[in-house]
Amino acid sequence: MPIDLPPVTRALLIANLAIFGLQQLIPDPMIMHFALWPLGTDLAGPDGTRVAFGIWQLVSYGFLHGGLPHLFFNMLALWMFAGAIERLFGSRPFATYYLACVVGAAVAQLIVVRYFTGGIYPTLGASGGVFGLLLAFGMMFPHQRLMLLFPPIPMPAWLFVTAYGAIELFLGVTGTQAGVAHFAHLGGMAAGFVIIQYWRGRLPLKPRRILMR
Repeated sequence: MPIDLPPVTRALLIANLAIFGLQQLIPDPMIMHFALWPLGTDLAGPDGTRVAFGIWQLVSYGFLHGGLPHLFFNMLALWMFAGAIERLFGSRPFATYYLACVVGAAVAQLIVVRYFTGGIYPTLGASGGVFGLLLAFGMMFPHQRLMLLFPPIPMPAWLFVTAYGAIELFLGVTGTQAGVAHFAHLGGMAAGFVIIQYWRGRLPLKPRRILMR
């Protein structure tokens, strides 16, 4: 993997690491104000501060993490895949793409919690954006070989991404892995797919110019 990362990828890595450091200093205020809370949440925090959904949380939650392992695996995936996508898309479209995937994941999570699972709990993590990057990598570099960690089996990127999406759907529907926002991950992938198809001119609403084939 290249060490010389393009600017937006590098900025995302630095921002996630810096905000995680800030979380260690003031954990409760960060979670209360910047994690993604369900629609209709109205709670009192430990210091009496009101905890509720805020529109900024559609983005801010994607820079918070629940611990070192959560941060490590998300940043590893960001480091592995984001650079290639940014070089292909260009820095500004890449930033738009990544943040749109974060927002798409948040919207999916809000809908699932509101109408299906219920409960009042915060969602946090860069996984929605990361799954959008996985989707983009699988679409843009479908025959690039990727290696699973467990078990260490090489496979083409399109198959890796398809299998990952299917697993997320299964886990989300069955509730097998509690505490993980599987439908947010799928929301990030869905948002990424729509954006790429839009940029390719394959949706009814056409871009001013075709950005990719």
